[in-house]
Amino acid sequence: MTISTRERFLGICRFERPGDLYIREMWGHEALMEWVKQGASEQILDWRGAFVENYFQCFNWFRNPVFVGRRMHTDISSSFDFGTAEEVTPVYPPVERRVISEDDRTLTTVNGTGQMVKQFKDETFKMPMYLDWPVKDRATWKEYKKRLDPNTPGRFRDDWNDYVQKMNKLGEEQPIQLHVGSFFGYLREWVGMENLLYMFHDDPSLIEDMMDTVLYLETEIIKRTLKDIRIDMGSFWEDMAYKAGPLISPAMVRKFMMPRYKKITDLLHSYGVDVIFIDSDGNCEQLIPLWLEVGINYIWPYEVAAGNDAVADRKKYGRDLIIGGGIDKRALIKGKEAIRVEIMSKVPFLLEQGGYFPSVDHYIPPGITFENYCYYINTLREVAGLKKLPFP
Repeated sequence: MTISTRERFLGICRFERPGDLYIREMWGHEALMEWVKQGASEQILDWRGAFVENYFQCFNWFRNPVFVGRRMHTDISSSFDFGTAEEVTPVYPPVERRVISEDDRTLTTVNGTGQMVKQFKDETFKMPMYLDWPVKDRATWKEYKKRLDPNTPGRFRDDWNDYVQKMNKLGEEQPIQLHVGSFFGYLREWVGMENLLYMFHDDPSLIEDMMDTVLYLETEIIKRTLKDIRIDMGSFWEDMAYKAGPLISPAMVRKFMMPRYKKITDLLHSYGVDVIFIDSDGNCEQLIPLWLEVGINYIWPYEVAAGNDAVADRKKYGRDLIIGGGIDKRALIKGKEAIRVEIMSKVPFLLEQGGYFPSVDHYIPPGITFENYCYYINTLREVAGLKKLPFP
């Protein structure tokens, strides 16, 4: 009996399919370009397409999302660009884009979020250098928040009814995730990291107003989306930790973020969405119990270099926690012996326990060779009792 990708995904999330291998990966474009030089098919360069998934028998993190808080697209390439960060946040209409300066190697622009960014022209797929941000004080926030109105004409795509039918049809076979926004992450994009950290101390009421504005936007659009489209997973994006721990204290998370998280998760639960994901880099040890308390139960990428330990957390939190990632990218750089040690030290246990989606802990860097990555994939398949893939 065949099982759909959606059924597999939800079965693993609900700990009903121990031992099942479902790899969810994020391929860095720079690495893919190197792999083509090393013998991989050129078709993998379309890393948002289905070919790369079939090639590696993995699932792309960015396939088939529904975005909340901005115009909605199924084609990621038209709506999401790490290089310019133009639509990481739910700004609509976008800020007018303009060129500030240009030379032979670099381009400095104001992007659709209102950030001033500097990029190397030949490396537009990399994160830029951030030079300035649009929100500096209450006056600039008062103007900027006008772009966060859920009822702005054009916020939803013009072909919404057709889009709904397409997504619901797609959802018969594949899991559909709804990006439900961010609190810390969005504010950082508007204010800048250092400025935001000072603002938590100097003007907490402004922080409250910004988060409440985001909350209203998110809840209104989530309600409209869930009314029309069957969603399997809600996903937050925060990136609010670094190697030593969270960028704000757990007490601040509890005060500013948890009540607002709870309103979003309660809304998702009311529509039957019980898988709620959060993307945060860095050491999340102090954040995990707070997220679980408000109903966020799926965490990725579990960066090993930051001290995250997926095996220890599985033992600690049991079936309350769904884990993604956790495979040290540095092992894939070192070579096959290191790859085997890394995988065998954690994946057999995690797969057998269930609720685990293996992946490299965040983007795959160019230092990982095509040969090593293929070995990594086939070692995972070996653990799961699957045949090796015949890579060139």
